[in-house]
Parts: sequence; structure tokens; C-alpha cells
Amino acid sequence: MDPIAYVNGSFVPLSDAKVSVLDRGFLFADGIYEVAAVLDGKLIDNASHLSRLERSVGEIKLKLPETVERIQEIQKELVARNKLANGLVYLQVTRGADKGRDFPFPASDVKPTLVMFTSEKDIVNAASARTGINVITVPDIRWERRDIKSVALLAQVLAKQAAAEAGAGEAWMIQDGQVTEGGSSSAFILTQDDVIVTRHNSNAILPGCTRKAVVTLAAERQLRIEERPFTIAEALAAKEAFITSASAFVQPVVAIDGKKVADGKPGPIATRLREIYIGFAKATAV
Repeated sequence: MDPIAYVNGSFVPLSDAKVSVLDRGFLFADGIYEVAAVLDGKLIDNASHLSRLERSVGEIKLKLPETVERIQEIQKELVARNKLANGLVYLQVTRGADKGRDFPFPASDVKPTLVMFTSEKDIVNAASARTGINVITVPDIRWERRDIKSVALLAQVLAKQAAAEAGAGEAWMIQDGQVTEGGSSSAFILTQDDVIVTRHNSNAILPGCTRKAVVTLAAERQLRIEERPFTIAEALAAKEAFITSASAFVQPVVAIDGKKVADGKPGPIATRLREIYIGFAKATAV
């Protein structure tokens, strides 16, 4: 059965979902996106994703064509129409299609484009959560406003392709000798002193929604946390390393550039934080 997508006010078969070739998302990557997880047919941590969506569109002076309340209603209807039990809802809003290709913002009567679609994915039972993943390191070649969840993802595409070619599950991007974040995830380590370290929010990284929840959940359990940059040398000397994202939750990192982290197996803290996050997600799903 052809999945159902949402395009500018209409639910249509995915194969029929189309936008103009003049859409500024296509021409300029002039748009914002979000990805929310779905468990048991319900949206996970969605308020955080919609809040970040509002912030991102505000940073590029893009007005949402619908309220966030209506956007959540559309997300829920899309999940229901696709009978999606476990997976992801992708949302993208662009500045719309003007009459031609011109860099400045179009006239005020051009309506933003809003599209959404779903994909199935069993995030909870992912094999990589049990085995851990390898990561490789790549230079961070992105622009300086990484806090904006822009659809301009070419640098991440190249990083993720490099990881795929190396047989790794993720790429950690490096700037000035320090880890910024993963190609599509936030990066963490657990030091030998049992301190969880992750880079602080700034223009250098995307403020991850799953990262935010995991940091809060860890703090509630009196785990020590430091929000600061760390190096690959620190990561290789750590007890554990892991990533967080909406599409992976919490996943252990067992090797970096072919070198083992600790004994090369998922550690107890990452494993426990994954369990805690899944419990939180199920309890707060909408």
C-alpha cells in the first residue's frame, strides 16, 4: 500500500506528493526540518521538537503556515492514516515557491511549503543498541549556525557517506581538535571519574531534543554531568561513549576510528540511560 504524505493542506499518496521545482527548499535549502519518533503509535518528546521548530524558523525569519498545535494534529493524523506503530515522522517547512530563482526572500504573498511523511523503524529493538556502533571522525566543514535545524545537510551527507563506506554507524565531526557532534546525533562520553560529558549548546551544535531529555534524566538520578567540549583522546580514554538522537534514542559507541572504547562493548551507563529514556518516552508520548 502506498504510504500517505501531507503536502500543503492535503493528505496524498506518497507517490503523488509533489512540490514546485521553484520551491526555495529545493533551490536554496531555504527551510527547516524536524524528525519525531513514534512508539506504539504515539509521538515521542514531540513538544521539544515543535519548540525547536519554532526557534529554528524564527532564526531565519520564516513564518510557519500552521500553528504548532495544528502541526501536531497533522502529525497524529498522518501516523493514524499510515497505521504507523513504530518509526519516524519527518516534517519540512520551506519559504515556498516564488516566480523565479532570486536570492532575497519572496514577496509576502508567497505561502511557505509544509510537507510531512512517515517511515517505519523499530528503534527500541535495534540490534546496534545491543552491540554498540563504531564511529569514524571527519572534519566539521559546516556553516556557523548549526543550532538551526536547516535542510542544508550536504556536509552531514558527506560525513554519513564516509561512515557508511568505512562500515561505521556514525561520523563524529571534529573542529579545533574537539568533537562537535555526530552527523545526525549528539555525542557523549563517560570519564573514568564517572562524569557524563557532552558539548554545551551553542551555535556550534544542534540542540538535540533527545540529548536534552537524556541530560535531564541523568541529572534527576544524581549522575554527574559536564557540558563542555571533549577530544577524541578523551573519548578513547573514557569508560564509555554513546550517542543520542530521535532516530536512535541512546546508542553505545564501542570503537572510534577502529580503536576500542574501553573493552569494546556497550557500557552499563549508556545501556541504563537507554532504558530510562525509553521509559520516559512511553510515559510522555502523545
